[in-house]
Amino acid sequence: MKESFVFLADGFEDIEAITVIDVLRRANIPVKTISITSSPEVTSAHGVTMHADTVYNETLFDNADWLICPGGMPGAQNLAEFAPLTRLLKKHADNGGRMAAICAAPAVVFGQLGLLEGKPATCYPGFEHLCTGAIMEDKPVVSTPDMVLGNGPSNALLWSLAIVKATLGEETSRKIAGDMLLYPRSMEDIEHIFG
Repeated sequence: MKESFVFLADGFEDIEAITVIDVLRRANIPVKTISITSSPEVTSAHGVTMHADTVYNETLFDNADWLICPGGMPGAQNLAEFAPLTRLLKKHADNGGRMAAICAAPAVVFGQLGLLEGKPATCYPGFEHLCTGAIMEDKPVVSTPDMVLGNGPSNALLWSLAIVKATLGEETSRKIAGDMLLYPRSMEDIEHIFG
């Protein structure tokens, strides 16, 4: 299975970054955390320091599956201002690669790169104007075959499960959700989860 990458910049939203890492690893999806700074130590928006698996300049992305951008401010802005990442995101999109972002990142990162043009999207309220050309939807999670977007911290679990669904299918995603006691436990009314 191809490796996926979660990009961390100072000021990232704690819940969004940790949740997607946790959920993908529960699903046995290979995922690596990447600091966009010269140090593996990255400090979240709420002052939590995380040790990333590696730094951007020491990583090859030739065979990447998902490129994942947590939100948070100024984390999303720091991601958007890191030119090597923005070039990678554009190249990955041009090659039909899969990407995910949540909170401010769909707007501040993807929107400003033109990656949402003509596509359904969601983001943290108040950032919609940066989603250039997107078809905005007021939903916790919006998914297309190549992109999974979430609107904020409280929906980080739903967003992460949607990435699992897109990667391994609905059955695996439902199992992970059930194992984590996401209600309703019967999983009969789960449509709201995946947008």
